[in-house]
This record gives sequence, C-alpha cells and structure tokens, in this order.
Amino acid sequence: VGKSVRALHLYEEMGLLHPAERSAGGFRLFDHSAVARIRWILNLQAIGFSLSEIQEFVREFEEAASGKVAATKVREVFQAKLHDVREQLAQLRSIERDLEESIEYLESCQTCAETLGPSECRACNHHGHQIGATPTLFAGISGADQSGEGDGFDVAASNLSQRTGAADTTN
Repeated sequence: VGKSVRALHLYEEMGLLHPAERSAGGFRLFDHSAVARIRWILNLQAIGFSLSEIQEFVREFEEAASGKVAATKVREVFQAKLHDVREQLAQLRSIERDLEESIEYLESCQTCAETLGPSECRACNHHGHQIGATPTLFAGISGADQSGEGDGFDVAASNLSQRTGAADTTN
C-alpha cells in the first residue's frame, strides 16, 4: 500500500490499525481488511483529515450509543467534508482559469524580440497585449500593473496559508 513500517506502527499506536496476528519472529501480519483500512486512512487524509481527526472520528464511531447514532455522526462529518471539498474545487477551478489565461497570454511572448528585457514585461503592449490587462499570475512575477483587472484568485489568504503550510501574516 506504499506506507512505511513506521507509518503502520503509528496507525497501530493510534488505534487505527490492528495486525491480524504476529509471526513466530514477532513481525506484525496484516490481512486484507487491514489493507482496506490503510486505504481508507489514505482516502480520508487525501480529503483533508489529519491522523488525529481520523482517530477521533473512529473513537466517536466506536463509542456511539447505537448504529443509528454512529451513522448520523459519520453522515454529518462527511457532509461537512463534502462542503469543504466543493469549496476547494471551486478555488482550484478559479486557479485553473488563471493558469490557462496566463499560458495563453505567454504564448504570444514566444515571438518577442530577445533584445527586450524582463523589465519590459511590466508594461507590455506588444503582440496584442494591453497595459493593465496582464493575467494575475504573470503580473505577480513581472510586476505588471493590473488596474482594471478583476480580483484574481478567489482564494482567501487564510486558505492559501493552510494549503502551503505558511504562517498567516495578515494579523
């Protein structure tokens, strides 16, 4: 399943994974249900769950008063995560449009005279480019003026720092 021995040990320590048995040499032996459980953990991580959240999720499920209560809790968690994923998809679609726009804009730059330096890109009016209409992503690197442009990314700064792991410096 592509996980290290240390990761499997961590999953076991957290109560997320249980070996079916141990070999005569003391090695943990996992069955098909354990492999399925590892894939489940990976899927939850892929949609944004931390291992601690998964651990809490499993604990709440196992300690629920009834199957109905457990299923209701799982449904609520999945609904919240679906909402988050849909927001992320909308942000990614916006970023995709920005990338496509920048790539299209930069295609015409391939015929630009090599005598022009990168500083000329800030106020480019060659190849049909209009000053103030530089795509957001390219304007960021070239320093181009974007007066009259839209808002660029539809991504909150707090979401950017969450995705990149950078500290939030907007305080």
